[in-house]
Amino acid sequence: MLWLLQMGARVTGLALAAEDVSLFRQARIAELVDHVEGDIRDLATVRAVVERADPEVVFHLAAQPLVRLSYEAPVETFATNVQGTVHVLDACRSAPSLRAVVCITSDKAYENREWVWPYRETDAMGGHDPYSASKGAAELIIAAYRRSFFSAPGAPLVASVRAGNVIGGGDWAQDRLIPDIIRALIAGQRPLIRNPAAIRPWQHVLEALGGYLLIAEVLAAGEAGAADGWNFGPADDDTQPVNWIADRMVGMWGADGWDCPAVPAGPHEASILKLDCAKARAFLGWRPVWGLDAALTHIVAWHKTIAAGGDARAVTYSQITEYRTLFHRFQTGRSR
Repeated sequence: MLWLLQMGARVTGLALAAEDVSLFRQARIAELVDHVEGDIRDLATVRAVVERADPEVVFHLAAQPLVRLSYEAPVETFATNVQGTVHVLDACRSAPSLRAVVCITSDKAYENREWVWPYRETDAMGGHDPYSASKGAAELIIAAYRRSFFSAPGAPLVASVRAGNVIGGGDWAQDRLIPDIIRALIAGQRPLIRNPAAIRPWQHVLEALGGYLLIAEVLAAGEAGAADGWNFGPADDDTQPVNWIADRMVGMWGADGWDCPAVPAGPHEASILKLDCAKARAFLGWRPVWGLDAALTHIVAWHKTIAAGGDARAVTYSQITEYRTLFHRFQTGRSR
């Protein structure tokens, strides 16, 4: 939202009530946007908000976003990620000013075969756990709505986007690596690392957002070829194991290490996952501009600033501005 506001957009947001500790509250975002508290599982609410906002562009990011929680709450996960996506797209059918819809799913939407090759947009959707399956199902729904209701000349264009493991300052979710490490470091404790050998495509949240905004731009300009699925992942060298992240985080913080406790085997989680982003590079001229070390440096700086009493909105705006400067410089495929 803050990036959109920097661009001069009028923003309406629909979301559940924010957690007490959240970037939304820390950065006082409700003061800046038309904020509606509601649930995308309620079709009437979604329709009412879309009608009131009369949007030109819709970004659908609402989700139950956690793999481990999906094992505990599979019904909620499928209702939010699958039926919620149906509700958003169906409401968009009646939006008179709408030009573009960008649906954010996940790299975990792919049928993960636990191999070393990165997944391309043409690979099969799937999912071992409820979260991954719900995101694979959402991709099928998006494709069906695009073909059935958004394919006529002049209709809004619909794309789905799949990012890697998105990280950034202000993420306080439970059972996620970076927030768990940060909470431990702030408390002066050694972080506990659950799966140190697991490999993920790590990227700063601003890398993903830059891709989403780029897709929204080309959709709004009427480029029908962009109405498709897209990967926005990190450079190959930034697909790293969890222990690599943990080593650098504690080193940047100045802490003395982390632990890997002996715990009972948990529910299945993928051990390796990579994304192929050749399509975004070729068609959009998109590429990541912050490497993983830069991403971790900015995350540590964000949290150290907040822990010292700094203003969350100010430091977030500052990092967005810094990133946007590089983003516009390095997106070589298009003038923006």
